[in-house]
Amino acid sequence: MTLRVLVVEDDRDIRTLMQSSLAVEGFEVFTAVSLSEARALLQHTPPEVVVLDLGLPDGDGLELVRHIRQHHALPIVVVSARHQEAQKIQLLDAGADDYLTKPFHVGELLARIRVALRHRGTALAPAVTEYHLDDLHINLALRTVEVGGQAQHLTPTEFKLLARLVRSAGRVVTHRQLLADVWGAEFTQHTHYLRLYMAQLRAKLGLAQAHDADAGLIDALFGLLHADRVDFTLFFRRLAAVRAVAPRDGAAHDAAGCRDLVADRAAL
Repeated sequence: MTLRVLVVEDDRDIRTLMQSSLAVEGFEVFTAVSLSEARALLQHTPPEVVVLDLGLPDGDGLELVRHIRQHHALPIVVVSARHQEAQKIQLLDAGADDYLTKPFHVGELLARIRVALRHRGTALAPAVTEYHLDDLHINLALRTVEVGGQAQHLTPTEFKLLARLVRSAGRVVTHRQLLADVWGAEFTQHTHYLRLYMAQLRAKLGLAQAHDADAGLIDALFGLLHADRVDFTLFFRRLAAVRAVAPRDGAAHDAAGCRDLVADRAAL
């Protein structure tokens, strides 16, 4: 399951850097620019970890640390330009799990987030951001996909799905997890979305075979283990071997699915 991170930072450039870097690592990122906005997100969309700046427009980040500790047990990583030892001690004593001084390196921030999560019982390995297999090259950080040295243009949802598959290589993931991570928790029953977008990916990656029209819609995901679970190592090791795995649920091209695909293409 994708972990949610709340980034509380009023500097737009730093906020954008954090957001993009965390997204490449596979996190679902929410951002806030003030204490009030952060409190609202904590209430309505509870994250698994908070990355917090201190100097915010409507107050000091220390207030949010105390607020979080009163209501949540999630880890807090403070990222601030304040470097005085007394301030660091105050934040740590108030409940922050770690303190990183600006300017910072993104790699160190990501490592500290992994450590904070590990201390809460969630072990994470550094994310895979590049994948090579024969003539297929995927770079998640640069958001590029090449086949045989030729760039392939993917829609935002296609790339998000492919990135999720890359990060899952070697692990078994359910259809529900894949649908929830790519489309949202409310789409966990929409297995036709997988058939539709996997067909698009398969075609763009040069994997289309001479199947009939029905098989061309991708009756299932690549690589079969169980009726509703897939090991994505097989996705990459047996790219052209497509077998039925997703339960058939009727029209793969229903109106909602088609609207989603059209809207996604329009975003290119």
